[in-house]
Amino acid sequence: MTRSSLRRTLRRSYWVLGFVLILSLAAKLAAHIPGLAGSPVETLARDVYDYMKDMALVFVTVVAAYLASVFQRRHSFIEALREEWQDIIKAKSALFAFTQIETPTQQEYVTAFCAISESIDNMRSVYKNVGETGSLVGLYPYEPLHDMRRALQDLEPHKRPNISERKQTDARQKILSAWYALRERFLEELDLEAPDKPLLVPMSRRTKTQGATRRANHHLQAQGKLQKELPAAEADMDTAGAKLAAAGTRA
Repeated sequence: MTRSSLRRTLRRSYWVLGFVLILSLAAKLAAHIPGLAGSPVETLARDVYDYMKDMALVFVTVVAAYLASVFQRRHSFIEALREEWQDIIKAKSALFAFTQIETPTQQEYVTAFCAISESIDNMRSVYKNVGETGSLVGLYPYEPLHDMRRALQDLEPHKRPNISERKQTDARQKILSAWYALRERFLEELDLEAPDKPLLVPMSRRTKTQGATRRANHHLQAQGKLQKELPAAEADMDTAGAKLAAAGTRA
């Protein structure tokens, strides 16, 4: 379930909930509305209010279950989207690495091609084609993936045995350009937010200094004092254990 689908579903739910609340309020106040008091409409409104009051628990349960199902679908969609994004990252890295190989083999090409092909096909488990109907195939939702595939196919060693460095550079630029375009749109669905404490300065260093709190130093001193007060026999055992460990290392 995409973000827009979730919003539409929640909007419909709010409208239904608002209608029920307004209807129940009108039924409750029917006896105080001029022209309705003592009329058959007031009797009907009172019966409707009693029925809605009796069914309130059922109504709340159904609405809660429906919304839980909606948010579960949204969660499953986001998880599938994250998995697809990880596959796309791996495919991009495989394609980028292939363009860096001086004399790539056909097997290396097949490995890179399979990576991008799997990403293209896995997309269909997340999104349907744009404009797809019962009789029309529609359009692939993220064409930059195919641009990356086409850039790779221009470097197939079986068809182009002598690939120049310039050709590899051009293909790499096409792959990165398609990747940046894809990343800009694909990640919008994940509802990402900026970090509360970003680190924006290049070559940043940590701001904390060496040391600890007074309480920690107090514990350190107390533990050091306790270690010094241990019986000599235990200290000898530690020394003997250290000697045995050293002997084992030399052996």
